[in-house]
Amino acid sequence: MRETGRSGCPINLTLEILGDRWSLIVLRDVMFGNRRHFRELLSKSDEGIASNILADRLKRLVGNGLLSRRDDASHKQKAIYSLTEMGIALVPVFAAMGEWGRRSLPVTEELSIRAEFLSEGGPALWERFMEELRFLHLDAPKPERSVLDELTQAYREALARRQAALAASA
Repeated sequence: MRETGRSGCPINLTLEILGDRWSLIVLRDVMFGNRRHFRELLSKSDEGIASNILADRLKRLVGNGLLSRRDDASHKQKAIYSLTEMGIALVPVFAAMGEWGRRSLPVTEELSIRAEFLSEGGPALWERFMEELRFLHLDAPKPERSVLDELTQAYREALARRQAALAASA
């Protein structure tokens, strides 16, 4: 691994790679949204990342070994981004960040339901999710159950509850 940072402190080195908002958002969208192309990452981001920022962060994440990039056989100008093992290993970090945010900040139910699901599932669920990400990104064997499907279902149910509550109050 290339030498980086002002010190060998593991927190400092981690922050130098992940310490900006957009790197974490891009990794979140690849990890939890299975967004693999530039256009998907750009157009489906609720946070509204600018194209030049996205291009820069993808380049940095590939350069730092969290994502890999390969040409898309379906189109000459497209690339497919995949999580590497180093990127997949961040699942527990994202689960902890989601849990902290859910407990400490004014989040919405539908956007925090996945964090709650991951928190309640704990390390066993995180490992299952990492196995699924290895299947999706690294050609590992397909797991028996899909954590992404379970996370999506939990989100849809929370969204339906919110819509029902809004309809009832109208």
